[in-house]
Amino acid sequence: MEIRQKSKTEYFCASDLVNAGNKWRSSNGRSLFNYSMWLKNENTKLFIEELEKEYGKVIIKGKAKNSPSWVHPFLAIDLALSISPELKIIAYKWLYDSLLKYRNKSGDSYKKMCGALYIIQTNKNNFTKEIQDIANRIKVECGVNDWQTAKETQLQLRDRIHENIALLSDVIKDKEMLFEISIKKEREVL
Repeated sequence: MEIRQKSKTEYFCASDLVNAGNKWRSSNGRSLFNYSMWLKNENTKLFIEELEKEYGKVIIKGKAKNSPSWVHPFLAIDLALSISPELKIIAYKWLYDSLLKYRNKSGDSYKKMCGALYIIQTNKNNFTKEIQDIANRIKVECGVNDWQTAKETQLQLRDRIHENIALLSDVIKDKEMLFEISIKKEREVL
């Protein structure tokens, strides 16, 4: 089933999520999930309180009777995980796969950056060392010690820096200036 999401707020339709979950639960001989009871659960209340401290209102209730409720993405994930253990596994796989996607994408952009820098390299004998230096500087700029434990935002930042360097290398041949402009561009975005 489709779970609607508002593009402006990124909130998910809790009603759609519960309906999809209950359709699945029913087809698997399980009792229906009770959204109201979930909201009254002490752990859910505490989670909502913490979310609201950081993000403000995390539940937007429909004004008319039977109007859908919309919830913050983190609350939607918690709701999905509460509906069933099987959905919890699906959600964990999805989260894990998303991180892998960004790791793989960054690996691809790294190769693209290396290719672009190799073309402008005058002394090919020093290329490996220079690439290692650039990679270490990017790691520092992204605030990462180990890419295997990097957050999605850090992986995205690394990818954008790689892309900037690859793109700008056509017009900027000085590697120091190329690196500084690529980083500066991302700082302006942030």
